[in-house]
Amino acid sequence: MWVVKLGGSLAEDPLLVDWLELLTDLGGGRVIIVPGGGGFAESARRAQTLWHFDDLAGHNMAVLGMGQFAFMLNGMHAELEMCANEQDMISTMRRGRVALWIPLNLLRQQVDELTSWSVTSDSLALWLAKRLNAERVVLVKACEIPVFEHWQELADCGVVDHRFPELASERGNVITLLERTALSTMRAMLLDAHTPCALP
Repeated sequence: MWVVKLGGSLAEDPLLVDWLELLTDLGGGRVIIVPGGGGFAESARRAQTLWHFDDLAGHNMAVLGMGQFAFMLNGMHAELEMCANEQDMISTMRRGRVALWIPLNLLRQQVDELTSWSVTSDSLALWLAKRLNAERVVLVKACEIPVFEHWQELADCGVVDHRFPELASERGNVITLLERTALSTMRAMLLDAHTPCALP
């Protein structure tokens, strides 16, 4: 089982179509797509800067932003099956389809470890992977990914969020960061994954 996060910054990128086609062609029964927040979530940041409401409201607005991107992806590629919980994701993959997470179960009424801007869709992809015991997490980024030795270096330069290094150190799975142009790399990774994933 792979969790593949598509950055919300791809929302206006022509390559987004190619990513969706690749994942649906080769990721059936294996891939869960996590939608980024991108401009949808960024509007929550701008509103918070203007009106100074708390991070709990900002978190919920950003989650709804991820949901908007999920609806957009589903509208672009109807073969993606929108799933709100882990059980639906597993059922979708057992039918050989690609699951698309609409993360409305992350809406909160009380502050918890997820309700701050140090946690973005990058860390939420890891959070979901932990819950599902996924073997691999792939983050597809619109920005350039510099050479690095430690996750903290990427957090310091804004490539991943500030909570990501901590969560990455807890995970036992493989984490891969790909730039938006790395379609051939992703294709090779999917084609190389010949062994069917084990679903609980």
